[in-house]
Amino acid sequence: MKYITASLIALVSCVSAFTIPSPKNRQTALAMADVSPEKSKSVPFLQKNPLLDGSMPGDVGFDPFFLADGEELLFNYREAEIKHCRLAMLAAAGWPISELLDRPLANTFGLQPVVDAKDKAPSILNGGLDKTNLGFFAGALLFASFVEAAAIHKRKVNLAYFPGNLDFDPLGLYPKDEAGQKKMQLAEVKNGRLAMIAITAFAFQEYVSNQAVINETPAFFKPFFM
Repeated sequence: MKYITASLIALVSCVSAFTIPSPKNRQTALAMADVSPEKSKSVPFLQKNPLLDGSMPGDVGFDPFFLADGEELLFNYREAEIKHCRLAMLAAAGWPISELLDRPLANTFGLQPVVDAKDKAPSILNGGLDKTNLGFFAGALLFASFVEAAAIHKRKVNLAYFPGNLDFDPLGLYPKDEAGQKKMQLAEVKNGRLAMIAITAFAFQEYVSNQAVINETPAFFKPFFM
């Protein structure tokens, strides 16, 4: 029963994470399919959505259900993907770090550890979210709202805006040349997609095995001398 429940939740999560509530015009999607005989690189036996012309970094023509039936909707989908990518990259790093450091830090400062007895991080599947201070959730919501408002404002006033372009580069790592920028944007999308898979795997791995990822695969998270 546990495996069935995990599978159902995974299916729902994947669908909700990559879609934006919006009315779909099925006739439009079918019409697009009729005028686009080109095959998708990602799914060679299916037709490619003509909107996916390769101009966006990481675009390999993957839209088997023709969900993006307009340029505006495609733009919104990419914006959502970039946001999920960035959150997932932070989460994929933060999850094992929290399992490694939470208990030592809590013991050092005389606090109650948030991880459970098996070092599993709090999550919807693991439980333990009630141990997290409500101030953290309030702060996260406030910060997310600020970033979202900034993105909406930039999109309205900057004609050169592209998905995820928040002009945030405090270390000056973003290349100045167009080729370098495209390469970094592609790297971000690829790493972000991998991180979305990884953080989902962390959650379900711990739910099914009842072991923290840092303990189940310590070679990836603990130095050999520990």
